[in-house]
Amino acid sequence: MTFPATSQPGRPAKAGGGSDVKTFATAVLLTFGAGLLTMVGWALLSSGFGAFLGIVAAGFGIYWWRTLHGTVFARDLPTRSVIILLVVNVVLAGILLLTAT
Repeated sequence: MTFPATSQPGRPAKAGGGSDVKTFATAVLLTFGAGLLTMVGWALLSSGFGAFLGIVAAGFGIYWWRTLHGTVFARDLPTRSVIILLVVNVVLAGILLLTAT
């Protein structure tokens, strides 16, 4: 007895390693960016109040990120968002370096 050739149903696509890397990069960049905002606030105002304003700005930034993507650490994050977050961190680091000199 022979069976007719049938195709096997395909497995559903799973999120690959690229999605995990983007989620990890987002976590690192958001944390680093929040610290940079705190230090830039301190450097610009030369006081603890500036650091407090930086913390508040970081909180609003993370809240905005969450409303934009649904969660803070979204599973299927566009690469463009991670690149923009990287550029913002580079700009903040540049501002901090300029205020240090």
